Amino acid sequence: MSPEPSSAEPSDLAARAAHTHVIVVGGGIGGLVAARECAKVGMRVTVLEADETLGGAIRRVDLDGVTIEAGAESYATRGGLVRALVDELDLADRIVLPKPGGAWLAGIPGVGAAPLPVGGILGIPANPFQPDVRRIIGWSGVWRAYLDRVRPPLTIGHQLSLGKLVASRMGAKVRDRLVAPVTTGVYSASPDDVDIDVAAPGLNAALTRVGSLSGAVQTLRDDAAEKAAETQAAAKTPGAAVEGLSGGMSTLVDALAADLVRLGADVRTGVRVRTVRKTGARWSVEAEAEVAAEVEVRAEESGESAATDPLEPVVEELDADAVIIATPESAARKLLASAVPALATTEAASSPEIEIVTLVLDAPELAAAPRGTGVLTVPGSHTAKALTHSTAKWGWVRDAAGARQIVRVSFGAQGEPAATAGLDDAAAADLARREAAALLGVAIAPEAVIASHRGRFIQSQPASIIGSGGRRTAARAAVEAVPGVAAVGAWLAGTGLAQVIPDARDEADRLRRALLWDGES
Repeated sequence: MSPEPSSAEPSDLAARAAHTHVIVVGGGIGGLVAARECAKVGMRVTVLEADETLGGAIRRVDLDGVTIEAGAESYATRGGLVRALVDELDLADRIVLPKPGGAWLAGIPGVGAAPLPVGGILGIPANPFQPDVRRIIGWSGVWRAYLDRVRPPLTIGHQLSLGKLVASRMGAKVRDRLVAPVTTGVYSASPDDVDIDVAAPGLNAALTRVGSLSGAVQTLRDDAAEKAAETQAAAKTPGAAVEGLSGGMSTLVDALAADLVRLGADVRTGVRVRTVRKTGARWSVEAEAEVAAEVEVRAEESGESAATDPLEPVVEELDADAVIIATPESAARKLLASAVPALATTEAASSPEIEIVTLVLDAPELAAAPRGTGVLTVPGSHTAKALTHSTAKWGWVRDAAGARQIVRVSFGAQGEPAATAGLDDAAAADLARREAAALLGVAIAPEAVIASHRGRFIQSQPASIIGSGGRRTAARAAVEAVPGVAAVGAWLAGTGLAQVIPDARDEADRLRRALLWDGES
């Protein structure tokens, strides 16, 4: 619970803030947002990021002269909180929508590939007789799904697992061929592990009310369409499930970093935090950075001195009033082991390692976007779980790429290591090329690959995974029980900027309130 509003004079709070030092460990989006919230009220803020660049899962890469996103490429518009931050940072003129075209589904038994059906929720169709649904599940699947409409309402109960609910109501083909590709592509998880009340709020209640799963899907879609129409009418702007930024999501990272500098924060990269300790009411952070050290060496032949600048580690002890840990879960748990011992008693989540291979291609035949803006796969049918055709999806990428085509191929899921994990970069790029050709249905020769990039990510467990909510609540309670510390990031907030950003703001607000108002008379 947050402290009661302060009765102190603004000048007193400002003076207290100016003498309060907060160290933020981690320069991903959660850490930057939390740091900015503290810096905005005048606190002295130091951000320490181990990598040479800020951003975490938001990364840019230059390939053949084209600067493109190698990590997160968009944000969900739900709640409007990411858009609010974009507006605050004067980036509203950069907001872009993905191009229409839709996604395809590959690896369908007996079919191969087909457009992903429209009009469903998480792949669950509102009408199983719809031609694009029938094409994927066949007539046997259609008639099995239709049983959902005639099953007695008394058989309906509250089901936690999305996969189990879909299979029991509409059959295995709907679950395996329609729902599983979506949950694997979006959450890197089997539909059986997805909590339906988190992934599709209201679906269970609607099912009980209308008596069928397909009817519940249609009801929720009708409600959502009505709300979207009202919102668009009020705002006089089109609505979309996701938005991006021209130039990439890294422009958001750049803007946050620039604003932190403007607010007087000290933002350091290439600094690895080794330990975080609490001593009384104070915090001590031991950080290590590699710096150039000029060393005199004797040239063997000439005998003259020559200056070189090898890197040597420099360890620094930093003192603070509070710390915010904004690292992935495994690193956060290690750093907080002594300061928050109760955290060790909470269950850690399983976080898969995902790899994204980005290819720049000389493949003019892809200009027509033969399979929309991307492809999802039926689990087990391909080594890749999904593909994004970036030049077909984003206008700014197409403009930057010119005649070249850019695709991103994703590998790895919950319980399934990335197929590229044991390969070197060249072999990983070649596997991605072969998968891209198979998923897009177009031959792509090895010489068509102009450039490639391989990115590795530890994907925090999505909030929609069964049991995730309890794990996150327990971990957060352990952290919040210790004064002067906060933890932010996807492992506590859930994946996606729409969850990480508001959570980081809330945690920073909780911490700064306690720091500024403690000790008031």
